[in-house]
Parts: sequence; C-alpha cells; structure tokens
Amino acid sequence: MMLVGSYVALSKSLVAVFPVFLLAWLRFGIAAIAMLGWVRRAPAEPRLSAGDRKLLFFESFLGNFLFSICMLFGVQATSAVAAGVVMAGIPAAVALLSRFWLGEKLQPRVMAGIACAVAGIALLALARGSQPAAQQAPWWGYVLLLGAVFCEACYVVIGKRLTAQVSPKRISALINLWGLALVTPLGLWQATRFDFAIVAPASWGLLLFYAVAASMVTVWLWMAGLRHVPAQQAGVFSVMLPLAATAVGVLWLGESLGLAQALALGLALAGLLLATWPGSSPGDRPPAG
Repeated sequence: MMLVGSYVALSKSLVAVFPVFLLAWLRFGIAAIAMLGWVRRAPAEPRLSAGDRKLLFFESFLGNFLFSICMLFGVQATSAVAAGVVMAGIPAAVALLSRFWLGEKLQPRVMAGIACAVAGIALLALARGSQPAAQQAPWWGYVLLLGAVFCEACYVVIGKRLTAQVSPKRISALINLWGLALVTPLGLWQATRFDFAIVAPASWGLLLFYAVAASMVTVWLWMAGLRHVPAQQAGVFSVMLPLAATAVGVLWLGESLGLAQALALGLALAGLLLATWPGSSPGDRPPAG
C-alpha cells in the first residue's frame, strides 16, 4: 500500500511527460517483459476454470485498465494530495460492494466509517469551491478519482476469490497481460504521435519504477498477503496508501497541504479505520469475504 500510494502521487510527474494511454501501455509492456516467467502454471497448480478466466479478465479490466485510466487522468487534472484524500475511501467502497454484491450485512461501525469517508471527500470538494476560479481543479478530475476508488474496491473483492485458486505470481502476470491487450490500440495510437526524443533519462527511470511497482511488485505482495490475512484486517493496511500519496505530493512534488485538505484526510482516514478495524467480538467482525 505504501508503494501504491507512492506511484499514485509520482504519476503526476509522468502524466506531465507522457500521454495517459501511452503511459499505461508502456507500463503494462515493461511489466509483461519482467513477468514472463510468471505466466506458466506451476505443476501443482490446478488449471484455470471458466470462472477463473472471467474473474481474471474483470480483475484486470476494473483493477488494472479502468483504475489506471481513471487514476492517471484524475491525478493529471487535480493533485497528488487530492488523490490521497479520495483514495482513502477505498475501504468504504469495499464495504458497499460487499453489501450489494456479496450480500454481507453492514455493521453500524462500518456505516459510520463510510459516512466519515464521504464527509472527507465532500470537505475536499468544498475546499475546491472556495479557491479562486483560476486555481480550481476541474470537477471531473475528482469524479475520475472516485471512479478509481470503486475500481480498486472491485479489485480487492475479486482478488480475494482468485487467491483461493491461482498463485499470486500468476495472477499478477495474467491480469497484466489483459491490461496490455486492452490498452494496446489506444497506446499505439498515441505512440505514433509522440516524440520519444524529448523524454529525459530521469523520466524513463521513473517510468521503470512505476511499471515494476504498479504491475508486478504491489500486485504480487497484495495477492500473497490476501492468501494469509482476512480481508477486513488486510483493509486496515490500506491506510498507508493515502498517507504515502499525500507525503510524496507534499515532500517530493512540492504541493501544499492546507487546513481543509488535512481535515479531509483525517476524516477519510478515520472512516477507513472504522470500516476495516477488526471487531472485538465475532459478531462485530465484518465477514472475511
């Protein structure tokens, strides 16, 4: 989650150099080369069922392809700090999806967490409205970041099911290949119009980190963790995503953290902890999903 928060914030620098679809295409392409050895099925691993194949596609379509597009366009239009605040709503989105998709009952503590996360995002929107018109980020940037939150929530719910049948390394490689296939037409279109000679060596290095961290390392770490940690406890660790994104935005990119943004982040993080912290009794614990 610390790596995810870091590359969410650092992508602000990358979208200033590369067009979004080209950036996503290069990311998936670099990771595909790095993970070639992870595609093959291990001898003891069962063959993929038709259901597994569908889950892998939707895991990539929602958690890789759509998440990357929404996140990159959203960060490009807003800021790394704004992305950190909005991304803190991921556990609340997971809880909502679990209610409507899996039929899990929402505990009062979880509902209070959702309310805090929504209040944090609303406060961020109000802070945007109080800025001079020339300094305001477009409203659709925040909508795209919110879309990325629900894409990531789908990624968490589907990933929990996949880890019961498929190894974390193979999940990482297969969903990355689906992401590459989905974005290739748009990536090639932008590549034919882009002057690669203008890219500085530092930007290529940052792209390499982004590709390996986003498609390879974080997916493998997350899927490997989900195999051994209940979903509601794993959700607690996503507190590091908005903290890392905000820290990188302020310390590395030089963005400002105003009082409203700090309060919004505090509300969102309070909602995150309320929604995901393990209960003290079995009846208080949300289902493991």
